[in-house]
Amino acid sequence: MRKDYEDYSDEELIQRMREGDREVAEYLAEKYKPLVRKKARTLYLVGGDTEDLIQEGMLGLFKAMQDYSPDRAASFLTFAGTCIDRQLYSAIAVSNRKKHLPLNSYLSLSAGEWVREERMAAEQNPEAMVIDQENVRIIRAQIEARLSKFENQVLSLYLDGADYIRIARLLGKSPKSIDNALQRIRTKIKHLIQTK
Repeated sequence: MRKDYEDYSDEELIQRMREGDREVAEYLAEKYKPLVRKKARTLYLVGGDTEDLIQEGMLGLFKAMQDYSPDRAASFLTFAGTCIDRQLYSAIAVSNRKKHLPLNSYLSLSAGEWVREERMAAEQNPEAMVIDQENVRIIRAQIEARLSKFENQVLSLYLDGADYIRIARLLGKSPKSIDNALQRIRTKIKHLIQTK
């Protein structure tokens, strides 16, 4: 992969890609893959697979590369983030319609988005968004109250992208205890979702 890409803005790279430089897409995919992973990890899927969501997020990223217009007020980073989010929410909505269990219900665990969604955020009106923000606060408080101090620490590190080994090292625990904590967290959140 060419190193000189780092000297260009994303917007300039998109222009180069459109002029025929095929390596740009590969470079941008690698550059933004951590963002896709982070967004995918924040969506808790009951019985789901984060890797499936990462693939959906990457599709959103590729759509952003194709559709981005430098004339827009938004930067490529902002536009890509929106496209990735839409692709993730769309995948969940499609799965809901098809009644597939892994994507049938989900809970966003992002610090800023602790909310159960049943429709795409892009389709919400301002009033619904205010109501959802209040629901976020309530659900987040309910989750935090159900988790032990240790489980809250594990969840926070996990959502920041740390793997089991890193979490274990940071908290001075074994990877098995981290795995057990994440299983308990999933069970508690699943129970909370089912009682809503």
